[in-house]
Amino acid sequence: MPATTVDDLTTLDRIPSADRLRSRPVRSVTTAPRGFEGEGFPVRRAFAGVDVADLDPFVHMDQMGEVEYAPGEPRGTSWHPHRGFETVTYMIDGVMEHQDSEGGGGVITNGDTQWMTAGSGLLHIERPPEALVASGGLFHGIQLWVNLPSAQKMTDPRYQDLRATEVALAASPDAGSLVRVIAGDVAGLRGPGSTHTPMAMVHATVAPGAELVLPWPEGFNALAYVLAGDGEVGPDRRPVTSGQTVVLGSGESVAVSAAATQDSRTEALEVLFLGGRPIREPVAMMGPFVMNTRAEVLQAVEDFQAGRLGRAH
Repeated sequence: MPATTVDDLTTLDRIPSADRLRSRPVRSVTTAPRGFEGEGFPVRRAFAGVDVADLDPFVHMDQMGEVEYAPGEPRGTSWHPHRGFETVTYMIDGVMEHQDSEGGGGVITNGDTQWMTAGSGLLHIERPPEALVASGGLFHGIQLWVNLPSAQKMTDPRYQDLRATEVALAASPDAGSLVRVIAGDVAGLRGPGSTHTPMAMVHATVAPGAELVLPWPEGFNALAYVLAGDGEVGPDRRPVTSGQTVVLGSGESVAVSAAATQDSRTEALEVLFLGGRPIREPVAMMGPFVMNTRAEVLQAVEDFQAGRLGRAH
């Protein structure tokens, strides 16, 4: 799992010790079911079975892969619309091309993030580059949907291309964990992502037998998704494994520890921490549209069918 790695964690700045902070307890653990997206690439629906109120301000997340494609197998999506939220695509392993009807897009690879504010609406396509289709290879990433408050749902679309080299990096006090802050302010680190909705997104790699305690922003909810490996979460040390989403309660920090022995395919525990300030507004969602009312969703469908969300090119 390449993402952004550092050979010697002792060379990094250390996050401050959070051992004395009140740890957020585990409220629920759910296992993501498997499915397919777009033209047929495998995903895990990370938020399936989680109470919508616990997710706020997030509405959806897929773990894409991890899959090893044979030559000719890699697949993407066709052109499709979005309105009312932001899509965040974090490419952990592999390569993906993005393009939208507003002229945004680019290529993201190991550790890069594409942050697209759909806002008032656009068309979008995601696909592996032709070279990857020809050669095959590993593909693994995350796509997160971040809701927008009603006052910003019709904001102008925007595209952010966040390179892996821009991610804020630090080590845990014992240098047993690598912390990557992609968005938000966590443990004195500021991620490069610019967000409409106040939030934090952190990818942590925890070595076997190590523990990571992160101070977590006050007023944010807290979710942990296990990308790979086995470990324990929270003060009651609830067991977790790959493909599980943990909802954490109130407190000042989030804590996770990696099992001393991981399986043969996993070198460490990989966890994605997410949190944001809840919007606490009604959510009306239909496919690629996330609005506040059914009438607004139907208007989005009408605008898409009339070509008012842009043209594929």
